[in-house]
Amino acid sequence: MPKNTNIKSVLIIGSGPIVIGQACEFDYAGSQAARSLREEGIEVVLINSNPATIMTDPISADHVYLLPLEKKYIVEILEKHKALGKPIDAVLPTMGGQTALNLAIDCDKAGIWKKYGIEIIGVDIKAIETTEDREKFRLKMLELNVNVCRGRTARSFLEGKEIAQEIGFPLVIRPSYTLGGTGGGFVEREEDFDRALNNGLHASPVHEVLVEQSAMGWKEYELELLRDNNGNFIIICSIENFDPMGVHTGDSITVAPAMTLPDTLYQQMRDLAIKMMDGIGKFAGGCNVQFSVNPADDQIIAIEINPRVSRSSALASKATGYPIAKIAAKMAIGYNLDELINPITGSTSAFFEPSIDYVIVKVPRWNFDKFKGADRSLGLQMKSVGEAMGIGRNFQEALQKACQSLEIRRNGLGADGRELRDQEAIKKSLQHPSWDRLFHIYDAFKIGLSFKTIQNLTKIDSWFLRQIEELIELEHEIEKFDLEDLPKELLLNAKQKGYADRQIAHLLNTKESKVYDKRKALGINRVYKCVDTCAAEFEARTPYYYSTFNSSPEHPDNESVVSNRKKVVVLGSGPNRIGQGIEFDYSCVHGVLAAKEEGYETIMINCNPETVSTDPDISDKLYFEPVFWEHVYDIIEHEKPEGVIVQLGGQTALKMAEKLEKYGVKIIGTNYHSLDWAEDRGRFSSLLEDLEIPYPQFGTVRTSDAAVELSRSLGFPLLVRPSYVLGGQSMKIVINEKELEQHVVKILHDIPDNNILLDHFLEGALEAEADAICDGEDAYIIGVMEHIEPAGIHSGDSHATLPPFHLTEDEIRQIEEHTRKIALAMNVIGLINVQFAIKNGVVYVIEANPRASRTVPFICKAYQEPYVNYATKLMLGTKKLKDFTFNPVKKGWAIKIPVFSFNKFPNVNKELGPEMKSTGEAIYFIDDLQDDFFQKVYGERNLFLSR
Repeated sequence: MPKNTNIKSVLIIGSGPIVIGQACEFDYAGSQAARSLREEGIEVVLINSNPATIMTDPISADHVYLLPLEKKYIVEILEKHKALGKPIDAVLPTMGGQTALNLAIDCDKAGIWKKYGIEIIGVDIKAIETTEDREKFRLKMLELNVNVCRGRTARSFLEGKEIAQEIGFPLVIRPSYTLGGTGGGFVEREEDFDRALNNGLHASPVHEVLVEQSAMGWKEYELELLRDNNGNFIIICSIENFDPMGVHTGDSITVAPAMTLPDTLYQQMRDLAIKMMDGIGKFAGGCNVQFSVNPADDQIIAIEINPRVSRSSALASKATGYPIAKIAAKMAIGYNLDELINPITGSTSAFFEPSIDYVIVKVPRWNFDKFKGADRSLGLQMKSVGEAMGIGRNFQEALQKACQSLEIRRNGLGADGRELRDQEAIKKSLQHPSWDRLFHIYDAFKIGLSFKTIQNLTKIDSWFLRQIEELIELEHEIEKFDLEDLPKELLLNAKQKGYADRQIAHLLNTKESKVYDKRKALGINRVYKCVDTCAAEFEARTPYYYSTFNSSPEHPDNESVVSNRKKVVVLGSGPNRIGQGIEFDYSCVHGVLAAKEEGYETIMINCNPETVSTDPDISDKLYFEPVFWEHVYDIIEHEKPEGVIVQLGGQTALKMAEKLEKYGVKIIGTNYHSLDWAEDRGRFSSLLEDLEIPYPQFGTVRTSDAAVELSRSLGFPLLVRPSYVLGGQSMKIVINEKELEQHVVKILHDIPDNNILLDHFLEGALEAEADAICDGEDAYIIGVMEHIEPAGIHSGDSHATLPPFHLTEDEIRQIEEHTRKIALAMNVIGLINVQFAIKNGVVYVIEANPRASRTVPFICKAYQEPYVNYATKLMLGTKKLKDFTFNPVKKGWAIKIPVFSFNKFPNVNKELGPEMKSTGEAIYFIDDLQDDFFQKVYGERNLFLSR
């Protein structure tokens, strides 16, 4: 069936602010769907309250509404378009995660879609109800002859107790209609059941839970499917969880394609997945199905089915290169698979199943250090904030690359001197999974725990454990040699198994640079392979690459052909984490698009599978590689760009500046010395002194004794923080010598050899910040924001208004003057963010960051101007500030609303201080300061201030 010509305009519902369980993958899905529909001449209308996304950018849709995801705003949009004589014809709710689906269901129940004659496309509401209502799902599966765990739904405490008595322990509790497994859990013992049942009933918005037998320790798999209107199915890929059942799939290490799935079981699973998707409704689109397999007898049971794009479909898209959201959007408007072209080859049909000749490993990224007292154990409730993906020719290479991408100061899986050696602590970690269990499996083999013990404690499939054991055996082999006499085959073998030069250097007790020189001399070089999904059967046109090492260095077989165009590399921001989120991906994407406009070939390096920057359609060339020095440098050596843009990818990219400078690679925009100037508090304060700009008195120390000595001249309270950190990591306000000493000792333990800054804390001050763009001769302030909460709460956790609501004209003038002076004195080319504290009419500078900030996308959306585009052109030197005409849309105030995920950690208090804890943000527009929302936030501004 060709395109439905009745559909002229489509409303896409976004997923709102980033929270644990629902992250950037929906920015990727929504952006791709919007582009896909616009290609078909369809007008795209989009609602989402998240200002940090590409999805809410004018480049994505014809009409963008930055409004809360509520029924009344949907009605407002529908009315507005009806009045314009351009009524909306259909709604696509599958690209915005659980939030969008729940809102679509609410609107359906309220009769809104029916009233405005709007067709729901890409999903079937009944299918959603069947999959979200645990009891309906269970009964539907039984009707289809698909095995499920024994169990029933409880709608009351009494009913739950009766079901538990019937089935016996261990049990699982799964609340209906919740996100990321919220409120769910395993119950091993009867005495823990009452509390778990109560939690589950309260967590479910409809107050019902499924109580069922536990499949803890079984194997877990997922299949990602697409189905068209004709009932044609394709399986995009199989995904296997490294962690067995018991850990939420969002917190599991996952591998694609499945490594330990025999073909007979795969065929059964495939048939079951098709039967399940068919059984829940006849809609066209994407679907994710999760299965569990009993390792004892290969019995397959269905766990759940999601009739929408999900985090797994973002992973599957990046793993195979098959753009699921793009194709699903086209199918939602009527196309069938055989009528669409495979975007990878540009010539064959989209009605094909990708086959891949490489391995993908996804490792989640957690931020438990931000939630003091949090339960760090992993279970049915998702707790990770992001993820990194590695691509390799084998599991070991992909696993090490994923570990190098995490930015947790590890150089791979191990071989970096950070191993745990305490046998009892290791055993405890193996049995009770937390974020670092993967590393402790490696440590267990390293200290000689038996294979059988490790498997009994973890229940992880022996194939995966054997892969890790092999790495330890290889390391023992390498340690027998010195660098000079290390055999070429052994070095090549280590590189093929993903070892970084610095890991090999650690094993040989030498320097990373010497290992690099040795492998270069032996001709052991990275080669780049295309992510082609057709296992090289057809020529791939997608410029999407990963690195590996060929077995015969004499025949490099490099699939990434270097052009003779002028090129620029943009470094991405790696996995999402608190303090560095989707806003930096937004900046990277706009940087790439701006460089393209200026005639550059753009090269993106990033390893985050959820994001728009790793969509192969965005840059001219995408290297899906760790933002890790060795990988970055090898790509630079291969491509020979004019330079590298580091100021768009947050702290991840900025950390590379020193190495780039040392190796003579040009940094595009603000140079390394200026970037370092801002990080080096002593030099920065000397600059402020020269410019006659006030700043809080401070000092730098390296020991706790020196800190106590300095505190006597600075006076308490003090803000204590390490240099070169992200999102206020390890920052604290201390009020006496005892607290000061304790915190300095903790910093020195966590981040050894670091300077520690002590600032006199301006208690009761107001806080503000300004963003500016600068071309080295002139600076333009793009926005000044005033924080609603007082100084002491991290800017990322503060509500803030654009423009300020309370500051005097003189204070705003001081802020603008200070920002201009600093930007010009530091020779900033591109973006800069400056933070201020205001007390008794004096504006003090707290810090300056000469890079894209968290607030830049917010200002771009509020003022409707593409500041990152302008800043990138300034960095490239193709434009000056005078070439741009600024015309910001200023009406009322825009409020930045921080969004937290404390509900994932029920025993953690919501306390806010200098260390950032929010996972996302929303934008809200008001016309005047009498607005109820503003008054409420202003009234609570001191409520959560802590230290």
